[in-house]
Amino acid sequence: MNQRYCISLVVVLLMTVLVLSTGCTSTTPQAKTYVVGIDAEYPPYSYIDPDGNVTGFDVESMRWIAAKEGFNVTFQPTAWDGIIPALQAGKIDIIYSGMTITDERREKVSFSIPYLKINQSVAVHKEGNYTMDDFMAGGLIIGAQRGTTGAIWVEENLIETGKMPAENLKVYDNFPLVITDLAFKRIDAAIYDRPPLLDAIADKPLVIIDPQIDTHEEYGVAVRKDDTLMLDAINKGLSSLMQDPYWEELKQKYGLI
Repeated sequence: MNQRYCISLVVVLLMTVLVLSTGCTSTTPQAKTYVVGIDAEYPPYSYIDPDGNVTGFDVESMRWIAAKEGFNVTFQPTAWDGIIPALQAGKIDIIYSGMTITDERREKVSFSIPYLKINQSVAVHKEGNYTMDDFMAGGLIIGAQRGTTGAIWVEENLIETGKMPAENLKVYDNFPLVITDLAFKRIDAAIYDRPPLLDAIADKPLVIIDPQIDTHEEYGVAVRKDDTLMLDAINKGLSSLMQDPYWEELKQKYGLI
């Protein structure tokens, strides 16, 4: 074989490899199915409807983003206090379920751009006649879901300041258990993000007392720290979604306006 021809063939093959390599480079996750961890008892953000379907504001938002960015998702109900360990262990790939961005959580996960702002609210039994002054004084028995920012707020602002004994904070695996105990007067108050708290007390002898606790919280989507490709795709999708009319439609649908 002619030496010049051999050299030319090698050059052509190398160029072909480079072109194919460049063409395979992607700035979004591959078209596979990623597992999204959710709190399945957290309406209006993520919950299971009477027909057994996973739905909610965050669920529908995630589906829109996945379709926009070219990948698939499935949803995995996960205990809230174990949801970050599940992400770190690779049991789930994304957390999209009303998770507040905090410095402590930033040490373990990477957060997307914020997508909603939220504050904490307090509910009491209608027959209790408790006020926010009673709550802030630390004299009530307070129920909260384990691992939530509501529980963290009580720990930092009432227990650690000496206003309330630690045993007066009762933590539960999920918020419906908190509401059940409040309805039966086993506790005096419950603390939770306002929108899901409004949903939880509907048709029950419970009321929200004002003012809200102005915690200036922001929700974000969480991914593993080394998953920069997914983080970029989530941020890109969220930015597109929040500029699309569908965003306001979703907020209207789930009572977030």
